[in-house]
Amino acid sequence: MANFTKWLGAGLGFTLGGPIGAAIGFAIGSFVDGFSEKDLLLEQGEYQQKQKRNTRVNTQSGDFEMSLLVLASIVIKSDGKVDKRELDFVRSQFLGMYGKERANSAFKLFKGVVKKDISARQVCIQIREHMSHASRLQLLHFLFGIAKADEFVTEKEVEEIHKIANYLYINSRDFESIKAMFYDASDNAYKILEIEKSATNDEVKKAYRKMVKKYHPDKLQDLGSEHLQGAKEKFQSIQTAYDKIKKERGL
Repeated sequence: MANFTKWLGAGLGFTLGGPIGAAIGFAIGSFVDGFSEKDLLLEQGEYQQKQKRNTRVNTQSGDFEMSLLVLASIVIKSDGKVDKRELDFVRSQFLGMYGKERANSAFKLFKGVVKKDISARQVCIQIREHMSHASRLQLLHFLFGIAKADEFVTEKEVEEIHKIANYLYINSRDFESIKAMFYDASDNAYKILEIEKSATNDEVKKAYRKMVKKYHPDKLQDLGSEHLQGAKEKFQSIQTAYDKIKKERGL
């Protein structure tokens, strides 16, 4: 059988170790039929050897995918049930990003991971040690998408995502900005741009330029083209918010 990372369809680095690697191992060993745990153990051993040799293991497309998968499993269970619409959202997002073969493999793994109790804090510590701020913001955006998939974001889901954001060292302004992208409220355009409704026109323009720079898809180029669609959606939310404010103000 092909090794684990080839089966997945992307390279893995830091997620082969730590609590994320343990969650993956649990899923494979207990729930993923027809897959040998030996492949994963071999690659985890190679990763540990690189660590001992102080060889830097960069974040790869597969690392983002595994981080997403594990955090999604935590959010989905936060309201005490696993909603089919949320699972369908995860599957559809994987299909859109990775194509049918890789998405089916990832979702098979996801259904195993979701059965394990996982420490959000430990997983987030591992992620923030290896992943850029821009990539962590993208993870947060995806998690809100999952929570909204059943058409209603519960307070428990928001609390869980907020807790994850804190563990990932994402500040409250960034959290509220991304959260506002998934809600319909009169002042959401301002929240998305991280400004108050009382901001001057010059402050609005300055905030827009700042957010364009922060959320530009180019910041996620290292994660591979498959992860750029979510970045483009987030970027489009910034543009839509700015256009709405301009229209309201007659700019």
